[in-house]
Amino acid sequence: MSRTGTLALGATRPALPAVLELLKPITWFPPMWAFTCGVVSSGVAVGGRWWLVVAGILLAGPLVCGTSQAVNDWFDRHVDAINEPRRPIPSGRIPGRWGLYIAVAWTGLSLLVAAMLGRWVFWAAVVGLALAWAYSAPPLRLKRNGWWGNLAVGISYEGLAWITGAAVMLLGAMPPTHVLLLALLYSLGAHGIMTLNDFKSIEGDLRMGIGSLPARLGVDRAARVCCVVMLLPQVAVVALLFGWERPVHAAAVAALVAVQALMMIRFLGAPVERALWLSGLGVTVYVSGMMVSAFAVRALAGGG
Repeated sequence: MSRTGTLALGATRPALPAVLELLKPITWFPPMWAFTCGVVSSGVAVGGRWWLVVAGILLAGPLVCGTSQAVNDWFDRHVDAINEPRRPIPSGRIPGRWGLYIAVAWTGLSLLVAAMLGRWVFWAAVVGLALAWAYSAPPLRLKRNGWWGNLAVGISYEGLAWITGAAVMLLGAMPPTHVLLLALLYSLGAHGIMTLNDFKSIEGDLRMGIGSLPARLGVDRAARVCCVVMLLPQVAVVALLFGWERPVHAAAVAALVAVQALMMIRFLGAPVERALWLSGLGVTVYVSGMMVSAFAVRALAGGG
């Protein structure tokens, strides 16, 4: 065993680098981006409200999303010991019950910040945090069913973050219907994105009874479902944008959907090997469409 491993196993408190790794900064981008889409779609100029935007981005990413990562790693520690034993908890770099303590503390801090940003932001955070715990923790442990678990994450990472961004700019008012529709559709599409993440852990999921879609449906069927679930909501977005008389934005989103479809053809040839590739490149194209759509409804709201 290396000197680092020996220190980790003998530690009684986690080091800050291990805590940061537990909170997984790389996962913060989707909700932070969705929050920004909400800000744009509100049609309200940031102006002197920049501090609300900064606080909201911190809430969506490091706080709520960070909480979900800590909760997931704590309740998944036995699965991770098989799939990814070098993660902070199974490796011992987050010793004892510190993983749980961090998850609880980050939940409280998230609620405190959300309460400072208004009623709708607070309740959106409550729902997002409840979904984070329900996804990973017993007795619900929604991740045991890939259909429900991925839906919970999609709603939390994309829909609630988008709605929160719009609500912050509208000073706590309910966002208009067109904003809510886009948030819902991109949440549904994110279900497919979450399925991409499950291809890397099929072995552990099967051994531990986790019903991710690749484990439940098999690799090929899960890959096809993933692609359909990602594409159909975006096709609906294109139709809505045309109906809202935003043809340029609709055409741009349609082009981005076509690019994803071409990537998916390659992905379907070897889903396990190419899931990470599609997750990196295809999801980048997906979230680009989110921002295009946000600017489309910003124009509807009179924001230019």
